[in-house]
Amino acid sequence: MTSGWRAVAGVMLGALLALVAGGVALAASPSVPAELLSRNLSVAVKVAPPFAMKQPDGQWSGLSVELFRRTADQLGLKYHFVEVPTVQAQIDGVAAGTFDLATAAITVTAEREKLVDFSQPFYRSGLGIALPQNREPSWQPMLRSLTSFGFLQATLALILIALVIGTLIWLFERRHNEDFGGGLAKGLSSSVWWSTVAMTQASTGDFGPRTMPGRILAVIWMVGSIITIAIFTAGVTSVLTARQLEGAVRDESDLPGVRVGDLAHSSTVGYLDQHRIHHRDYASLDDGLKALDGGTIDAFVYDRPLLVWSIDQKYASTLQVLDTSFDHQDYAVALASGSALREPLNVTMLSIMESDWWKQALFRDLRE
Repeated sequence: MTSGWRAVAGVMLGALLALVAGGVALAASPSVPAELLSRNLSVAVKVAPPFAMKQPDGQWSGLSVELFRRTADQLGLKYHFVEVPTVQAQIDGVAAGTFDLATAAITVTAEREKLVDFSQPFYRSGLGIALPQNREPSWQPMLRSLTSFGFLQATLALILIALVIGTLIWLFERRHNEDFGGGLAKGLSSSVWWSTVAMTQASTGDFGPRTMPGRILAVIWMVGSIITIAIFTAGVTSVLTARQLEGAVRDESDLPGVRVGDLAHSSTVGYLDQHRIHHRDYASLDDGLKALDGGTIDAFVYDRPLLVWSIDQKYASTLQVLDTSFDHQDYAVALASGSALREPLNVTMLSIMESDWWKQALFRDLRE
């Protein structure tokens, strides 16, 4: 009888320990409130291949969609997708309570964080630059180089030096050389003309300085001008050659000098405005790429993975994306501020992102 009671006590103790362990596990793992489990959550989604794509039958696929689908299934959530035209519409809808969540390729920014909460980032992206593939020599890059501020500075420096040398020659020669005499206007214009002719190594004939200080300065100027003109010519030639071979845009630092397009209401607009880069906004990514392909703009700036995927699908033979990536940003799921769903969503999403499935999906859908 005693052994029987001991057995019963052992079973009860084991059950109690199991309940305690289960309670600790539940407490450690955030659970979804029953109110959210009973609802059919609305999820705002925007077409953003390869993160969110709408199939002909109306079904949604893509990296963001599949990640959310797996997360929701593990949490036991019921949901339905609602298509919206822009990322801003996703953010505004979640902030207003029209949607419970939003996913696709939503960049986390400070302004958006003021309106909604974000999940843990699931993908780190960056801006890219799309360009035409044709890099044949063009008069436009050369014209921009010849009218650039740097070229203007160099030209004005040469003119200023010629004026200074001409003025000094006039001061030395005006009373000893009739070629530089005859009044201020005539004498000074003659000396500046001689200085310019000497700088370009053209023949001056019998026209030149006669005094010792004037001739010493003339020798220094003639020798120095050879070096000055050589450096100036080499600089201009290298710039024009580089523009011809590499194109008008090599990285983001060249954007201020070309016609830039971007997607209206995207985070790209903020970057371009911050760096004072004039840009033309387009309603959709495809509209911008069509303008680039047609020569209306010289470069299109947008999230690099989206540019790579879109160009690979429709413009592989005419457009390309530079290897450079800048202004790094994170993609995440948007939720209402203070949403009780955020913590369980984060835990489950991170668990899925640590799996082999996520690594294989990234390799498959984002390969270049």
